[in-house]
Amino acid sequence: MKSLLLLDMMFSMQKNLTKIHQEIQKWYKVHGRVDLPWRTTDNTYHIYISEVMLQQTQVQTVLKRYYSPFLKKFPTLQALSKASLDEVLKMWEGLGYYNRAKNLHMTANILTDKAQAQNISPSLPSEIDELIQLPGIGKNTAHALAALAFKKPLPVMEANVKRIISRLYKLKTPTDKTLWKTAYDIVDKSNPFYYNQAMMDIGAMLCTPKNPQCEICPLNSICQGKVNPTLYPTKKKRTVAARKQNIMLYLYKDKLSLTRRTDKFLHGLWGFKEIGVPLSASKYIGEITHTYTHFKLHCKVYLYHERTAAQKHYFTTQEIEKLAISKVDEKIVKLYLDTIINI
Repeated sequence: MKSLLLLDMMFSMQKNLTKIHQEIQKWYKVHGRVDLPWRTTDNTYHIYISEVMLQQTQVQTVLKRYYSPFLKKFPTLQALSKASLDEVLKMWEGLGYYNRAKNLHMTANILTDKAQAQNISPSLPSEIDELIQLPGIGKNTAHALAALAFKKPLPVMEANVKRIISRLYKLKTPTDKTLWKTAYDIVDKSNPFYYNQAMMDIGAMLCTPKNPQCEICPLNSICQGKVNPTLYPTKKKRTVAARKQNIMLYLYKDKLSLTRRTDKFLHGLWGFKEIGVPLSASKYIGEITHTYTHFKLHCKVYLYHERTAAQKHYFTTQEIEKLAISKVDEKIVKLYLDTIINI
C-alpha cells in the first residue's frame, strides 16, 4: 500500500516538475550561494578539491581557512602528486578526517602516472564508473563530481538533499535505494549544475533540521511533509561516547619523540604514543580533552626523561610546529610547554 501511495505522489509531482525546476532556478539566482569559488569555476580539479573538503565539514570552515591556501600550494593535480604526503597533511591540518588528504594525494599520483604514460596532462575522468574507482571517491562524491564538474544530468546526494527528499515524500526512515531512485526521478536533467547547487542551498538555508521556512520554499507546492516537516526523516538518537587514553611523552635532550600514525583515523600524521600503563618513573603533567564528531577523548599526559635515544624520532617543539599533527597533539605540546614554564 505504501509503495502504491508513493508512486501516486511521484506521478503527481512529475507533472509539476518543469514548473518546480523553474522555481528552484529562480530562487537560487536570487538567494543561493552563487559566489562560492567552486561554483564560479570550470576547473574540474578545483571542484574536486572542494567536494573532498566539504565531506563532513561546514562550508564556512572550508571557505575561510582551507580551500584557497590548499589550491595556492597545490594548484594542479600534477603539483599535488609531486608534493610529499607530509606537505599535503600539513596543509590539511585541523580539517580532520585526514584519510581524505591521503586519498587526494593517492588519486593525484594515480592520475598523473596514467597521464604520463599516455603523454597527456593529468585530469579527472568524467564518468561515474571511472571516478568511483579512485581512492576516497564513493557513490556520493562520484555523482557530485559528474554533475557539478562535468555537468552530467545526475543528482547529488548529501545530507541536505536527503532531508528534502524525505520531507517531499513524507519518508520517515528511507533507504538509500529509495533516496537515490527518487533523486534520479526529480533531477533537472537540462540544468543539473544549478539544480543540484540549489537543492543543497535550499536544504542548508530553508529546509533545515529545525525551524524550516516552508512558507518561502520553492518546493512548497509539492511538499507532502510541510505540515509537520520535522517528522521527516526520523531523528536518530545520538550519544557521544567517551574514550580515555594515557599519553607518554618521551623526552631526550629537550626533544620529544613522535611516531608516524598508521591507524585509519589519523593516518599519516605524527603523534605522541598512547600507553596502557604509565611508566613508574614518569611524571603526570596534566590532562587534555578533545571532542570529535562521534566521541570525546580524555587524555592523561605523562612525561618521561630518557637517558639514551631509545625511540626513533625526536623533535624540538619548533620542529614539531612544521609537522602535520592532530589538534589533540597540538594541545599536548601546549600542555608540555606550559609545564616547562611553570617548573
